[in-house]
Amino acid sequence: MKNEIDSKAALEQWLASPSRSNDVVFQGLDLTPYEPQFLALDLRGCAFIGCRTTEKLAAHISKFKCISIPPLPGKPFDAFRTTLYTPDELLAGFDPAHPESYAKTPDAVIYAHYKNSDPGDLENVLARRIHDFSIADALEDNIGDWTGKGVVGVMGGHTVPRGAPAYVAAARLARTLAREGFLIVTGGGPGVMEAANLGVYVAAHPDDALDDAIRELSTAAVFDHPQYLVASYRVRALLPSPASSHIDRSVGVPTWFYGHEQPNVFATYLAKYFENSVREEGLLAIASRGVIFAEGSAGTLQEIFQNLCQNYYQLYRKGRSPMILFGSEYWNPPGDGTTGRSKKVYPLLMKIAAEEGFADLIQVTDSIDEIADIVRAQKLP
Repeated sequence: MKNEIDSKAALEQWLASPSRSNDVVFQGLDLTPYEPQFLALDLRGCAFIGCRTTEKLAAHISKFKCISIPPLPGKPFDAFRTTLYTPDELLAGFDPAHPESYAKTPDAVIYAHYKNSDPGDLENVLARRIHDFSIADALEDNIGDWTGKGVVGVMGGHTVPRGAPAYVAAARLARTLAREGFLIVTGGGPGVMEAANLGVYVAAHPDDALDDAIRELSTAAVFDHPQYLVASYRVRALLPSPASSHIDRSVGVPTWFYGHEQPNVFATYLAKYFENSVREEGLLAIASRGVIFAEGSAGTLQEIFQNLCQNYYQLYRKGRSPMILFGSEYWNPPGDGTTGRSKKVYPLLMKIAAEEGFADLIQVTDSIDEIADIVRAQKLP
């Protein structure tokens, strides 16, 4: 496996004592200040992905027939980025006093480019595919750096209003798990997803901080409210992250496929993709300590059965991980489940899981404490 160097610090460390050069992939770096060092090296077998070089250095790289993919200009995003986004990066330039300023943020500009691009434009399609690969690589690195107890996914509907029972329950659940050292990952959007990231965000604060935050957020309860993002910024101003805290980190994994939804500002990092299918598969795959499904509709159902498939075929790890349906009246209602918004999913999941002997990992509950016990008991890394 080639050694990947994707930061200035790692590059300078390697250049101080170069190892065999043919086992190195350089990714997303500005190599122009290091031209003299590289010109003195035998670069056979190296790969240069999205790196900026001088003409002289590019010729030197070419001499050794290295794989070299230059940066792709003219895009509002870096296809070869090496780290996850942060909310502040995607929302740079947003002024809460002028909510319309969102239209000029990097997040909105990238979405506009994505939405308005010719779907047959090979260069744009290629740039987005490379970007998503880069994000997947950065997400793997980010999760790998986690030193806590493991990764727990919290999924649920994007239309659940702030302050609704499912929103409050998801926030309290995520707060409980974060305080115990679990890393919470969500779909990075509004509704239940925001609630879980919010729960982690306030975990280092006293308990009543969550109530205060939800009360403030409920003044703009749905994601298409014109003050939705403004209310988020008010909460961040009222409850800044304690500098000494180690329990307020969470990851959101959103997509520009649903780019009309503004970014979730309570996630610490955002692994934002273009392709929703790639995003969904990767999001569920990293939740090794289990996935919790609060109420939701089509998108949440897709995640439930995608997670079931991952467990059924044991695609990403040697063992399986719990699937917890949060809300018995929603996921296992009495009768045939054809009335109201509830979805009678639990019996079908149990039937399929029983075929492969993991029905014990399918749970439906209304108790935060029971969910925490299930997650604690899971022994996978």
